[in-house]
Amino acid sequence: MSIIGNIIWIIFGGLIMAIGWFLAGILCCITIIGIPLGLQAFKMAQLVFWPFGKTVDYSQMGTGSVILNILWILIFGWGLAAASAILGIIYCITLIGIPFGLQWFKFAKLALFPFGAQITDI
Repeated sequence: MSIIGNIIWIIFGGLIMAIGWFLAGILCCITIIGIPLGLQAFKMAQLVFWPFGKTVDYSQMGTGSVILNILWILIFGWGLAAASAILGIIYCITLIGIPFGLQWFKFAKLALFPFGAQITDI
């Protein structure tokens, strides 16, 4: 099921979103101060490209990750998480869109707290 879901996801916009996140990561990594942000964008690109069969794990979050996540929320995270959650709600309205809506909720969680998160296989 996860392979079929991922293929459908890629065809209907996942590839474009992953490329966008990847390019954002490259732009952030051009400057030294933007490298931590770029690494989080690469993490999001990885999840956006192949979301089914993956989960976000926060078991190894340290104090530094918490501080960086607070700064991230204040600058970027709230807008990205809100947009992902709204798309998740829209997709979950239809029966066929529920699996894709659940992926958007997963993105919202990662968009809110990217530092210290690990993407793992289910």
